[in-house]
Amino acid sequence: MRNFRDLEVWKCSVNLVKKIYIITGTFPNEEKFGLVSQINRCSVSIPSNIAEGCSRSSQKDFSRFLQISLGSSFELETQIEIAKEIGFINEELYLDVILELNSIQKRIQSLKKYVDSKV
Repeated sequence: MRNFRDLEVWKCSVNLVKKIYIITGTFPNEEKFGLVSQINRCSVSIPSNIAEGCSRSSQKDFSRFLQISLGSSFELETQIEIAKEIGFINEELYLDVILELNSIQKRIQSLKKYVDSKV
C-alpha cells in the first residue's frame, strides 16, 4: 500500500481545498446548498480519490482513481469559472485558483502516466 501523504500532488490538492473553503465562505448564503456545496465537494474529491487510489492493491485501480481525481479537478475548474462569471469571485482570485488547479492537474496526469507505465 502506498502512503498518499508522501505524494506532493496530494499535499497540493489538500492546500487547494483549504483555499476553496475560504473562498466559498464569502459566497452568498443562498448558495450554501448550491454552488458552494458543489465546489466544496469537488475540491475535496481531488485529494480523496488520490488517497483512495493509494489504498488499492493494483496499479490499474490506482490509475482509475487518479482519473476520477483528474475529472473532479476539471469539474472544479468549470465551477470556478461559473463563480467568476456570475460575480462571486474576481479575476485576480480566479486566476490564482486556476493556476494552482492547472498545476495539480499536470501533477495528476504525470503520476497517472507513471502508474500506467507500471501496469
